[in-house]
Amino acid sequence: MNENGLQRLTVSPEDAGVRIDKYLAEQLPDITRSYLQKLLKDGSVQMNGKPVKASTKTAVGAVIALTIPEPEEPEILPENIPLDILYEDSDVILINKPKNMVVHPAAGHYTGTLVNALMYHCRGDLSGINGVLRPGIVHRIDKDTTGVLIVCKNDRAHNALAEQLKEHSITRKYRAIVCGNLKEDEGTVDAPLGRHPQDRKKMAIVRSGGKRAVTHYRVLERFGNDTYIECQLETGRTHQIRVHMASLGHPLLGDEIYGRAKSPFKLEGQTLHAMVLGFIHPTTGEYMEFEAPLPEYFEKLLEKLRKSGS
Repeated sequence: MNENGLQRLTVSPEDAGVRIDKYLAEQLPDITRSYLQKLLKDGSVQMNGKPVKASTKTAVGAVIALTIPEPEEPEILPENIPLDILYEDSDVILINKPKNMVVHPAAGHYTGTLVNALMYHCRGDLSGINGVLRPGIVHRIDKDTTGVLIVCKNDRAHNALAEQLKEHSITRKYRAIVCGNLKEDEGTVDAPLGRHPQDRKKMAIVRSGGKRAVTHYRVLERFGNDTYIECQLETGRTHQIRVHMASLGHPLLGDEIYGRAKSPFKLEGQTLHAMVLGFIHPTTGEYMEFEAPLPEYFEKLLEKLRKSGS
């Protein structure tokens, strides 16, 4: 893409004869289908120099050009939202994130996020590497996942932590409850992840073009029909634990995207908690490890499962 937002694609023989909206969705997975439909409707998509409709079929060697306007970044405002701080110094801050909190602003969530709260608490002392929408954010956890998250206050710390993430040297241990009784007491899932070919909001195990993803798990407690486990991440891909456990036939309890349609315990999302995070401090060089206690809903669910034996 050039600086004016113009993107050109040349149709290969294997992509010929398909609807142009489908072709663009496959070639440009980072752009939503609804936005592509808008570009087509506005005449912003041309094939061989002529505007086309969504139903137009592609042709071998045809040059498709589309203009994608530069996104307007909304102003992200500080908000006085209470934070459960596990540790803080001049370089990093570790937060125990509650359920239902989005980490960084995105479409539909520009307020009430962890970033809004951090901007108020840190008074601007956050690294700027990830831009205005994700200041200080080195990694993230899902809205319905609870637990420990590290945020960087300056670019030097951010670069150091990003390198540790890249080298897989950060310790990340999660607690989860999965549906069904796992056969093995421990195991490893080594399966690459990428966007789901039909549903771009989901992740899936993909054999071509996926990124390596490794999850180690061990059983902590069995309840007959459900299993309480610990997962340790070797890599940290989007939805990694959720997809990997579902691939074994044991999706996370409460996961309505990769598991059962409805949870029998009226849960709000998956039972997944980021319990332990360990890293080398960017200034002192010392290894530090922090633990976020299980949230109340998780503890109560474990008690219920122990009593019912189910």
